[in-house]
Amino acid sequence: MKLNRGGGELGYNHEALKFSSLTSMAERSRDYLVLFTRFSILTCLIVSVTLVLRATFSSSSAPYSYRLRFPAVSQKALAIPPARSVGTINISHIQFCIAGAAETWLDRSRYTSLWWSNSTRGFVWLDKPVNISKNNSDDNRFLIPVRVSDASWTRFRFSSSQAAVRIARVIWDSFRLKLPDVRWFVMGDDDTVFFTDNLVEVLSKYDHEEMWYIGGNSESVEQNVMHDYNMAFGGGGFAISRPLAARLAAAMDGCLQRYFYFYGSDQRIAACVSEIGVPFTEERGFHQLDIRGDPYGFLAAHPLSPLVSLHHLDYLDPLFPNKTPIESLQTLMKPFTLDPHRILQQINCHDHKRGWSISISWGYSIQVYTYFLTAKDLETPLQTFKTWRSFSDGPFTFNTRPLNSDPCERPVTYFIDGAEDVSDSGTKTWYSVADKNYGHCEKSEYSRVSELKRILVTSMKMDPEYWNKAPRRQCCELLEGGGNEKEMSIRIRKCSSLEMI
Repeated sequence: MKLNRGGGELGYNHEALKFSSLTSMAERSRDYLVLFTRFSILTCLIVSVTLVLRATFSSSSAPYSYRLRFPAVSQKALAIPPARSVGTINISHIQFCIAGAAETWLDRSRYTSLWWSNSTRGFVWLDKPVNISKNNSDDNRFLIPVRVSDASWTRFRFSSSQAAVRIARVIWDSFRLKLPDVRWFVMGDDDTVFFTDNLVEVLSKYDHEEMWYIGGNSESVEQNVMHDYNMAFGGGGFAISRPLAARLAAAMDGCLQRYFYFYGSDQRIAACVSEIGVPFTEERGFHQLDIRGDPYGFLAAHPLSPLVSLHHLDYLDPLFPNKTPIESLQTLMKPFTLDPHRILQQINCHDHKRGWSISISWGYSIQVYTYFLTAKDLETPLQTFKTWRSFSDGPFTFNTRPLNSDPCERPVTYFIDGAEDVSDSGTKTWYSVADKNYGHCEKSEYSRVSELKRILVTSMKMDPEYWNKAPRRQCCELLEGGGNEKEMSIRIRKCSSLEMI
């Protein structure tokens, strides 16, 4: 009996232990499951926070807003071949992207041919092929390389000018060619005249491996107000460094969709550059020439900057009396080839014996006044022109002084009549009196100036490094001798440290 009770107790204990073990295992499994669940939730939380932070602060997405659903720039587009960063920039490092149209190219090629040379790289982009007759096949104008824009530009909507869509996309057409050793892409119109030596000099100041957007805005305030002050106007031309061109080409299609309501191609490009975060850098030698009438007053008092471009010349009076616009540019190109960095640079001086004031726009014109004018007055352009859109007397983005109605208060004007080298380091230019239809003055002093038929100007060639230093106008002085009342000789030189004009 006892044995049986004892045996029963042992069996009972064994079953109890077995049940306890199973219960403990179940509890441990439940604990593991709870632990695993908590760990999973924590992991998901950490990953979510990480993704949010990355989306917010990642540099790769900074230029675009996910909220606005702007397209991201592809990594392939950003993987640009490195431009050669060693050595001084020259014309071969610039790819010109000239916007033209088949309908006007045969005529406007006259402007492009004035500055395009064998060392120039780039293309004129047209909307369709242009047929050149056999009679014109030997013309140097038609040796300029021409391409037709990719036809996909027609798929973008527009509000006023469909041509502006294609022209804005020329930067995309040009960049995808991936020409080697290109540091800068320079946009312009087929009637833009570039002074390429000075363009190279201006761009040499900037690091082409950084993102730069360089050009000029309009001369007429009304144009800047209507379009944008912080925009490079396309007709005057503008330069985009290769890294910016890469980003711009990748983003261009999205920008064209967003900014369909803009009028001009340059507005669309400026808006897209703004999205990339690059500001507009102004160089005062790019000239849209948004003025009407006679540009003489503006060009005769050119700002202290190298002349880079001229535009709208078909809409202005010719630069020289009794010459066509093309003949005028051909005349200007002669002194430019001799001393490109000095062209149109203004130098002012006085003939103290006779009380005359003299203003030289080198390679272009000389003004002689029969009375004393301060340096400030002389460097302020005579208003011989009107605003672009409203044909008004202003305002302009620079100061002007009125062209006095009294002929005796107006200058006697001279225009360049010849230029030549003097050895390897100097030049000689001469200017002949020309009638600007300023009226006749009966005063004897004015007649005395009018009898001066020719002015000879000598100078040393301007060092290109001049523009990399703090700018200062040079001085001029009258040379004695000769005794010829019909001629005057002037020498241009550097001003002494204490000299004042």
